[in-house]
Amino acid sequence: MNKYSVLKQPADVMRELAEKSAALRKQKGYSQTELARRSGVSLGSLRRFEQTGHISLENLLLITQLLGRLTDFNKVLKPIEDLAEIEKLFSDRTKK
Repeated sequence: MNKYSVLKQPADVMRELAEKSAALRKQKGYSQTELARRSGVSLGSLRRFEQTGHISLENLLLITQLLGRLTDFNKVLKPIEDLAEIEKLFSDRTKK
């Protein structure tokens, strides 16, 4: 994490994703070679990802699909619902 900020930086998130992916791979009992073969991601890309956090989005999705965690991405970039607007709809109806 950046020593001047409490917020995570992209490099921090990349490293964390790589660490979590490697831990989940090991938990599932896959070697790097087996995960690469089964996911269709090259072994070099997988190794680079686990060491540096660098990977293409497509390869990351292929890996997470094989690890059974693809649905984790459903929340990424999801628009935030404005609950105040929803509450306003209900309160307007009750005042009539």
